[in-house]
Amino acid sequence: MASGTQRNGADGDGRAGEGAASSAEAVAAAKAAAPANGETVRVDSWIWSVRLVKTRSMGATACRGGHVRVNGERVKPAHALRIGDEVRLRRDGRERIVVVKRLIRKRVGPPVAAECYIDNSPPPPPREAVAPAGIRDRGTGRPTKRDRRELERLRGLAGPGPGPASGPGASAGPR
Repeated sequence: MASGTQRNGADGDGRAGEGAASSAEAVAAAKAAAPANGETVRVDSWIWSVRLVKTRSMGATACRGGHVRVNGERVKPAHALRIGDEVRLRRDGRERIVVVKRLIRKRVGPPVAAECYIDNSPPPPPREAVAPAGIRDRGTGRPTKRDRRELERLRGLAGPGPGPASGPGASAGPR
């Protein structure tokens, strides 16, 4: 019980509001997460540790799927990283290009993680300001089947199903 009280006191209020001390703590946290001399870090573990992927298993899956390249070569999840390696991660339609500056094994906070690599990624494409498709006027009532199909066509949700029926009762075009 005494160790619990002691631990709470050590974690206490001393850290809040100290700019230089918090940066020193960040460096200390990164050093604590670093491997011992001579040890290596797996690429899936490193990209998770520096917060390029959300989970380590997502990092391993990305490696197995060929979405992670180290120095231009596809790598397996257990590939050993070295300082100075260029890691390319393709995810969500965007490619992240980072150069390893520090090796860490444990996940750390975002400010500390940002100090562990040099980001050479191209800027993300700007989000396009798109007008919402298919906003109906107030009071027009419930959409008909034809209205719903037009809204789906505008939104790009039209499935690969069969097109308009062609037969004796089908019309040649919109009425």
